[in-house]
Amino acid sequence: MAIAHGSDRAVTLSAALAALGGLDQFIRPGDRVLLKVNAAFATPPSLNATSHPTLVEALATECLKVGAAEVRVSDNSINDPDSCFRLTGIAQAATKAGAKLVMPTPSAFQSFTLPQGRLIVDWPLLTAPLAGINKVIGLAPVKDHQRSGASMTMKNWYGLLGGRRNVFHQDINNIIAELARMVRPTLVVLDGTNTMMTNGPTGGSVADLKATNTLIVSTDQVAADAFGATLLDQTAADFPYIAMAEAAGCGTADFASLKLAEVNT
Repeated sequence: MAIAHGSDRAVTLSAALAALGGLDQFIRPGDRVLLKVNAAFATPPSLNATSHPTLVEALATECLKVGAAEVRVSDNSINDPDSCFRLTGIAQAATKAGAKLVMPTPSAFQSFTLPQGRLIVDWPLLTAPLAGINKVIGLAPVKDHQRSGASMTMKNWYGLLGGRRNVFHQDINNIIAELARMVRPTLVVLDGTNTMMTNGPTGGSVADLKATNTLIVSTDQVAADAFGATLLDQTAADFPYIAMAEAAGCGTADFASLKLAEVNT
């Protein structure tokens, strides 16, 4: 796991990847990569409610630079998808980088059951962006969340669910833990350049944000979220789903036990 400090997302991403030995340690020539972004809301990037277009463009560009055959960008937005991808700047960023935007059309979903799952059973899953993909990278902002307490890398997989997924809000910790079991990413990128401290997950004002100038790149989504908790002035223990995902074998909440690379930019 690499932790890069700085206010320029493209620079901190580059520094974090370099600290891990370079993106070519994870993405090889010919790989087909999905960037699972958070494009849930039709809001400008300044509100930090979604993945930042600067990161989307920079990471997609880097994947293609190291030889990826294809890079796709996708999410199942809560608001109108066309508006979400356009107003967040993600659509423009993907196009500029040479990535393919895959929209959540009705035909993009298929029924899926998570082995030994209790909640994800015969549930519509956004499968079209995953077809033929062999590497998955999650890009998520650090946000307060009214249901789960925080929205970070593991909560980001919620955007792969279709249907009336709000029914899972009543069991939010279990659904996040099941999502972590469902998706074992190549990398996760957790954007704490600005952290949404209150009124999440949508926010609505820059007053909800705190400049925390931190970007985390990790092969361990549990560790990434555990560190992300500190940017919210909390600990991993404050979020039950982190311990549940750890218990399910999805990673470790003890990020300090990992070989951490910390850099300033």
